[in-house]
Amino acid sequence: MNSTSSTTWRDFYELGKPRVVALIVFTAVVGMFLAVPGLPPLSKLLFGTLGIGLAASGAAAVNHLLDQRVDAVMFRTRHRPLPTGQVTERQVLLYALILTMLSMLILTALVNTLTAVLTFFSLVGYAVIYTVFLKRASPQNIVIGGAAGAAPPLLGWTAVTGDTHAGAFVLFLIIFIWTPPHFWALAIHRREDYAKVGIPMLPVTHGVEYTKLQILLYTALLLAVSLLPFVIGMNGYVYLAAALILGGVFLWYAWRLKVSADETLPMRTFHWSIWYLSLLFAALLVDHYLMRFAPLL
Repeated sequence: MNSTSSTTWRDFYELGKPRVVALIVFTAVVGMFLAVPGLPPLSKLLFGTLGIGLAASGAAAVNHLLDQRVDAVMFRTRHRPLPTGQVTERQVLLYALILTMLSMLILTALVNTLTAVLTFFSLVGYAVIYTVFLKRASPQNIVIGGAAGAAPPLLGWTAVTGDTHAGAFVLFLIIFIWTPPHFWALAIHRREDYAKVGIPMLPVTHGVEYTKLQILLYTALLLAVSLLPFVIGMNGYVYLAAALILGGVFLWYAWRLKVSADETLPMRTFHWSIWYLSLLFAALLVDHYLMRFAPLL
């Protein structure tokens, strides 16, 4: 493939899926702060964030490379840098390799080996196992593949402590359960795109109504799982209130999606799901320090 116009820094910036990476990095950073009672060591915070962010961007670039033919057909992705010829396959591959190598060097040398290893497996899980195999093999692709996307807070935790902890796995579980209703809402809206390229997303293989039911069930489960930080004593009442309110709103969206034929609801649910996760992790962080300075909260 030859680029049709000069390649700019923005083309490479877009290869890294900046909005997705921003959420990944944010949840990783929250994991770092929750791992310690005070403030995480500055070097671990900075280099851990940089290493995890570079790995996420590298994985996103590999995803662009492997999905370029599908991206060229789908309405949502046809303006990405590869389908439009703004970058070449060689450029994307080199970009992904550089980011991945830098990530592994930073995490191994300046953070710890466990974080480097877990980050590498997460990268492979998303960029290769999910993109190449699961995405095209099963309508449960996003459920199984969600494990890679749920790793960032666990990575953040290990970056600071060098070890895993029950609290880190709770954060992992929240994102793992959040991923299916989040992505299936988008899949309902873009079901014709997925059908056109032969990707067996749940709305394509089992229909919209069945997918709406699954979104509702997973959202109810998510609300229950989101209470675990309070149950295990990791967070306090401020977080509990936030989890109940945010989860209640998400459940309301899921219920409305189930009972209504409004074609705008899938994307409204999808957008709320992003706000939900961002605000929930912000609440985890705020409550963590409120518990330290005002224990009764």
